Amino acid sequence: MIFKLVFNMFQLFPQRKKTTFVASFGDNIFYVADELSKIQDQEIIILKHPKCPIKFDSIKGSKIYSFECINLFHLIISIYHLSTSKMVFVDNYYGFLSVTNFNPNVKCVQLWHAAGAIKKFGLTDPSVKERHNSAKRRIQKVYQRHTHIAVGSEKMTSIFCQSFGVEDNAILRTGVPRTDFFFDESKKRLVIDELKNTFPVIESKKAILYAPTFRDGEFNLSNIQLDLKSMYDELKDDYVVFLRLHPAVNAKLKNSFPSFVYEVSDYYSVNHLLLITDYLITDYSSIPFEFSLLGKPMIFFMYDLDDYKKERGIWKEFENEIPGPIAKNTTDIISIIKENNFDRNSIEQFAAVWNQYSKGNSSETLIKELYH
Repeated sequence: MIFKLVFNMFQLFPQRKKTTFVASFGDNIFYVADELSKIQDQEIIILKHPKCPIKFDSIKGSKIYSFECINLFHLIISIYHLSTSKMVFVDNYYGFLSVTNFNPNVKCVQLWHAAGAIKKFGLTDPSVKERHNSAKRRIQKVYQRHTHIAVGSEKMTSIFCQSFGVEDNAILRTGVPRTDFFFDESKKRLVIDELKNTFPVIESKKAILYAPTFRDGEFNLSNIQLDLKSMYDELKDDYVVFLRLHPAVNAKLKNSFPSFVYEVSDYYSVNHLLLITDYLITDYSSIPFEFSLLGKPMIFFMYDLDDYKKERGIWKEFENEIPGPIAKNTTDIISIIKENNFDRNSIEQFAAVWNQYSKGNSSETLIKELYH
């Protein structure tokens, strides 16, 4: 109610030639804002969620404020910028959108933080049906604010139309901005050199990245399903494990194998880590869609697959073409890695389908589409 009141008050102020970004994950927004900074007559405002790991200081001419925080000045000025902008970009579900009745000429663009989808979300999430009617209306209002949604494939177009309740004319087939990184060979070489300095062990051993998705109730986690002791006993001579938990998880894990297990949850860019990853272990996360661009093997540690299907739901579009073996326990994972018998063709086909429009110039294409 307070947000709505302040927002409506600031709408009495004149609109400016200004773009406001609301960043939670931040990487898509970084690439779009950086491309936009090349347009001289555009004011750039970045409202950064406290947990956003991306630094935007390098974006020329931008102003950065903390968003959804206890700093009253930053909160008020954030609402002002949202009220007086002609273009708004978001990269997550934001409840405040349910009360932001933008002027008709405002474009609100969703830069969703996933390039593809395994688990169901939005209006297709089974848990939404159990919500109170007022909550359902609020969720629908949030999705109705999106005038545009950037996608990387026709597969994701279909999923967004169902999940957000939007029509096809809201879809921008421009590709996913942050995937531009995977097509920039010079940047990739610099990042790999930087990571070799940070983690010298990857010069002599192969890296296994374990990146599970967030599960309900896992805000505070003291243990993980992956048996690190068994991994250490069987793989320590040739491999190391990089452990990256979801940003929403506050993990308190005891690392008993510091020369084998490296905690990288706080490292700001998962895409950088993917460059030095030899094997990806994940479950229902969206990481495989971008990792597939590198053509490297992945293992799906879906120990709770049957229950997860019932509780959260999985898209058939993904289930029919999983680009790697499914493991139900750590023993399976160890055997799969030792056998090293992966279908590279299925990974390439998966990448081509899900990254259909992501060709290395997604940020530029998106800016041209929206700003003519």
